[in-house]
Amino acid sequence: MPYRPTAGTPTLALVKIYTRSGDDGQTSLFGGRRVYKNNLRVAAYGDVDELNSALGAAVAVEPKELQAELLTSIQRDLFSIGGRLASPDPEKVSGALKRVVLEDERIAAIEAAIDGAESELPELRQFVLPGGTLKSALLHQARSVCRRAERSVVALSQTEAVPPVILAYLNRLSDLLFVLARLANRDANLQDRTW
Repeated sequence: MPYRPTAGTPTLALVKIYTRSGDDGQTSLFGGRRVYKNNLRVAAYGDVDELNSALGAAVAVEPKELQAELLTSIQRDLFSIGGRLASPDPEKVSGALKRVVLEDERIAAIEAAIDGAESELPELRQFVLPGGTLKSALLHQARSVCRRAERSVVALSQTEAVPPVILAYLNRLSDLLFVLARLANRDANLQDRTW
């Protein structure tokens, strides 16, 4: 039997997850402009979204406490990056974009995290094969998705304006994910396998 609210029960307006507006292969950018789903801008923020999901998988597996606060803050940054990339006319939606600001300080925080992790790891002299613990493998996977997202954003930046902080952020982030993957193996008393 379907739920029927009683008199006086507040109801919430439900938003349908499907709109059918993309059935023709187009989507709306933030600000209303319609483009095809293979547009460079859509590819860029789609790859950033995939990166966010890959990070979510890495955060979800044990040991969950490994850099959880840092990785969750990065997921928030990725939402900001995606929102900015989805906005070809930032002046048109400037009020809504106040929440999607990415400050240069975030790059400094990532660099500090890289330096901290590297100080705990043995010097690297060979290429590392992705794998080891599940946590490490998922961080390596997120790293490779990050590199793809970076390539997509670079492609977009060659035809449209992209804030330089986004490119620098993604470049540093892949480095951080690499050292965190190594740290996950080290914490599990596993040596990195080398090529």
